[in-house]
Amino acid sequence: MPGYRQLSQNRDFTVLWIGDTVSELGSSLSMFVFPLIAYALSGSALTAALVEAAYLGGLCATLLPAGVLADRVDRRRIMLAASATGCAAHTSLAFAGALGRLTLAHLAVVALVTGVAAGAFSPAQTSAIRTVVSTEDLPTAMSQNQARQHVASLVGGPLGGALYAVTRWLPFAVDAVSYAVACVTVSRVRTDLGAPHRRPEPLRRQLTEGFAFMWARPFFRVLLGWSSMTNLVVNALFFVVVLRMVQAGVPAAQIGLVSTAAGVGGLVGAALAPTLIDRLPTGRLTVLVGWACCLPLVPLAFSASPWTACACTFLLLLLNPVGNAGIGSYRMAVTPDHLQGRVGSTSQFVSMSVMPLAPLLGGWLLEHRGGTVAISALVVASALLALLLTASRSIRSVPRPCDWERDGGAAVAAAAV
Repeated sequence: MPGYRQLSQNRDFTVLWIGDTVSELGSSLSMFVFPLIAYALSGSALTAALVEAAYLGGLCATLLPAGVLADRVDRRRIMLAASATGCAAHTSLAFAGALGRLTLAHLAVVALVTGVAAGAFSPAQTSAIRTVVSTEDLPTAMSQNQARQHVASLVGGPLGGALYAVTRWLPFAVDAVSYAVACVTVSRVRTDLGAPHRRPEPLRRQLTEGFAFMWARPFFRVLLGWSSMTNLVVNALFFVVVLRMVQAGVPAAQIGLVSTAAGVGGLVGAALAPTLIDRLPTGRLTVLVGWACCLPLVPLAFSASPWTACACTFLLLLLNPVGNAGIGSYRMAVTPDHLQGRVGSTSQFVSMSVMPLAPLLGGWLLEHRGGTVAISALVVASALLALLLTASRSIRSVPRPCDWERDGGAAVAAAAV
């Protein structure tokens, strides 16, 4: 593919991508075993949910100030500090596990710290990609970013399960090494990743400017509500699916195959993404992705088999990277340079703001209503959210990438007013 070949010659993007891929794989190992260890130590689905919620809470709480930071401070320094923090936190878990002193409190604290580090890293990384990649290469770059995440899903679950079977703390040691690799690769980027020079502004305005930019554009305004609620529903559903398999005594290696199926689906979708983004209007593609977040989930209400979960996860993730790459590329293309960090962090913050509630919602439904009722209710909720996208003219009317420049000019003019 010409887009992939052209981007492969971009040294700095390749260096960033390799480091982030290794780090993402390490994080996938840790996040896979966090609820397993928490459940093993406590015997409670809600307690296991609280540990995962600590990570998500730290991530969401950091995103908005991190977006301001990414637009004001050298992005390289932010990414280095975040990766070093993750390395230290997971090293502490590995040592505690090796000494037989791993506790729920330690797990929760590290989950929170790791979430904070991830929240600081993400806007800086997104802004760095916009710096090192040209506009015409953005869909391909964002597709490769999606592929990176799904490589981690593909390998992370089975490898995490295998390492967990050897000893509980081994996935954390591997994750600590992955953060160290990320530090090395970030330091090798040659492009200046310094923030654009702008006159000082009040902190309150800096925090809200990204949200104001997105709220002024109907496409993003609808997506702000849809993405947050879809993340809540889908993540709660899969927490129910995983915990139901844990309660049923399904081996960790088989549970890990669900992550493998997600990774395969995501990789196939990421490979198709540049072509589909180029050929389909971005708005119609977004509607298609909305229904792809609903229909593949229906069989989960009737079967608790890990093989059903694998098939549904594969189909769910097939169009997910296409939508994420298309919407993300459009957002970056129409956003002025001095707002890249804040708009990116605002988008991620809003879409993830309710995610700390997802494992709690899933855990509560599983304990009080049972797996079948819980999954059925969440599938119905995902269908209602897909209808929201379908009914929105502002979503359906967004054009193909060849016409993004027109929207981008209007966005820059509006931001300058």
